Amino acid sequence: MQVVSSPAPAADQRGNISDPATSDCPPASGTRHGNQNRETGPLRDAAAVPPERAHARLVGIARLAASSPPAETRRKSAEKPEYFVLPVKSILNRCDSKRVPFEWTINPYRGCEFACKYCYARYTHEYMELDGSEFEKKIYVKKDAAPLLAWDVAHKYSYESEGSGGARPDHIAIGTATDPYQPAEREYGVTRACLEELAKKEGLSVSIITKSNQIVRDIDVLQRIAERSNLGIDITITTLRAGLTRLLEPRAPRPDLRLAAVKQLHEAGLPVGVSASPLIPGITDRDGDLEAVAAAAKEAGAQWFFSGVLFLMPSSAKQFLPFVREKFPRLAKQYEEWYARNGYAPEEYRKKASQRVARIREKFGYAARPWVEAKGKSPCSQMALSWDAGSVAHELE
Repeated sequence: MQVVSSPAPAADQRGNISDPATSDCPPASGTRHGNQNRETGPLRDAAAVPPERAHARLVGIARLAASSPPAETRRKSAEKPEYFVLPVKSILNRCDSKRVPFEWTINPYRGCEFACKYCYARYTHEYMELDGSEFEKKIYVKKDAAPLLAWDVAHKYSYESEGSGGARPDHIAIGTATDPYQPAEREYGVTRACLEELAKKEGLSVSIITKSNQIVRDIDVLQRIAERSNLGIDITITTLRAGLTRLLEPRAPRPDLRLAAVKQLHEAGLPVGVSASPLIPGITDRDGDLEAVAAAAKEAGAQWFFSGVLFLMPSSAKQFLPFVREKFPRLAKQYEEWYARNGYAPEEYRKKASQRVARIREKFGYAARPWVEAKGKSPCSQMALSWDAGSVAHELE
């Protein structure tokens, strides 16, 4: 496993926390992703972008991405994505919103090989003037992650969160716009490097979310973090049906492997729960399906369970709606009515889904996620049953 680094001093790459071009937090709903990087700057290879963007001038993260060198890889498969080394100014990125239970995000990579059909984070490639369809084809490995994170925590992080009136530390969420344990992690180790830095600190509040059983590789460092800080681990399992999983999440590990990871993490004494997000209307919401995920998760040792209804940003809808028309034609009309002009499912459906999740949690005796509960009790915020991609994408910049 190689850790991507540069001989240049890390201090040269530190940026302002408000730099929107390097932020991993989703944009406000009014952001036009396709235009924000067009100014005087280098041209991107015409073959890498749609024709209308082939001669656009690039700045910010798009400029960095366009000049990013290939990352060395041992993988020989013709189906492997392209890997690039991305120089960044910061690893810890600020998210200011009362609707989500975290103040900071860490996303070790840009792009994700799991290729989930519904993934809302495809918009992050548009910041680099790439089409959302390339999210799983071009993976950017963030350089100098460990020294940058060490500096970020020392200079940005607060142990007395402003939103809580100083009652709790800021919360750091790892994996909000990429999967930190996608196959790239086996080679480049950026997630592991970040965790090693966090393990050196005391009194942090950290959570990590993944679809991969590869997380068990890092049980040792996760235990060290849990000894000194508040830690929560979320494993995403949207359905127990392996065939459906392969359709929706083509390159992610099977559901049984994820459940085995939950069991192993629990047996290692680590706090772990299961996310069944997104709940996909007409596809993963059959009677008994969500309940089956919750039951299996409980048996494996999950301490909490949550789920939010599918949210589709334009870049995601462009991939997901044609997929529905091809694989679930009977649902095509419903999806066009629900999502063609609005990223959210109807309010009535979302309300019923929220009530269903509440019943499931009560039935199986699931606790609330500790960091969500802590923020929910803050006088400055009111948290819903769970946060979902829609809340993040529309509230954060």
